[in-house]
Amino acid sequence: MKRTHLPLNGLRVLDAAARHLSFTRAADELAVTPAAVGQQIRALEDMLGVVLFRRTPKGLELTPETEGALDALRGGFLMFEEAVHAMQAGQSSSALAIAAPRDISAAWLLPRLARYRRENPEIHFTLIAADTPPDFAEANLDIALVLAEGPGEHEGISLDDARFVTVEAADGGGADAVIDWQGCGPDEGAVIRVADAGLAIEAAASGLGRACVPMLLAQPAIAAGAVRQFGEARESERGYWLVAPAPQWRQKKVKALVAALSGG
Repeated sequence: MKRTHLPLNGLRVLDAAARHLSFTRAADELAVTPAAVGQQIRALEDMLGVVLFRRTPKGLELTPETEGALDALRGGFLMFEEAVHAMQAGQSSSALAIAAPRDISAAWLLPRLARYRRENPEIHFTLIAADTPPDFAEANLDIALVLAEGPGEHEGISLDDARFVTVEAADGGGADAVIDWQGCGPDEGAVIRVADAGLAIEAAASGLGRACVPMLLAQPAIAAGAVRQFGEARESERGYWLVAPAPQWRQKKVKALVAALSGG
C-alpha cells in the first residue's frame, strides 16, 4: 500500500504550537524564528485545507480540527521515538555478525576475538565464512574482513601493509616446487593448486612446495615453526581490510571492535 506523504516538519511545529498556544514559545523550543513557525502552520493549513489556530484577544486557540487530531499526532510522535530507541538499542547491542575467509579467521581473527571477549564478556559473535566481499544486507552483517585492494564502496581500515611472503617447509622440503592458490602463482608448473592461502601454507608445511601468501596470514605459521620464510617480503596490491557500509561502520560496537582488531 502506498503511504501518504507526511509533512513531518509541519506536524512537529503544530505539536509545539498547540502545546504552548504561542508561536513565539514554540519557536524557542524548536530553535527557529516565530515567522518560521507561522510559515509552517500556514503551509500545513494550505495542504490540509483546514484552519488550525484562531487568533483571539486572549491569544491562540485551537480549532476543533486541531483538537480532534492532537492525541493521534502525539501518539504518532511517541511511536517514532520508540522506533528510534529500538534502532539505537540494536546499534549498542552485544551481538556482532562478522564475515571473513576461513584461513584468516583460524590463523588471525579467532585468537583476537577470544582476547576481545575476555575483556568484554557480554559480547557474542556470529562468524560467517566468506571468501569474497559479502552482501551486508542479505547476510545481516555488521563487519567483514576481506583480502582486497581496498575498502571498495564501503568504509574500511587496512590491517596490514599489503605484503606477501614466500614460505616453505621448515626443513626446506619441496623447495623446487610451487603451490598455487586462487591464481596466486604461476599459470603453469604448479605442483598443487588449493582453494585459499591457508591451505597453501599447510601444503608448504607438508613439503609440497613454496607458496606466496599474505604476510599477515603467514606470520602465525612462521612464528610456530610450521614454515619458514624464503626471501624478502614484497608489496602487493591486495591486503586485509576490515570493511562495512557507513551505517554499520558508525555503530559504537563496530567502532570498538575495529579499534581492538586494528590495534594488534
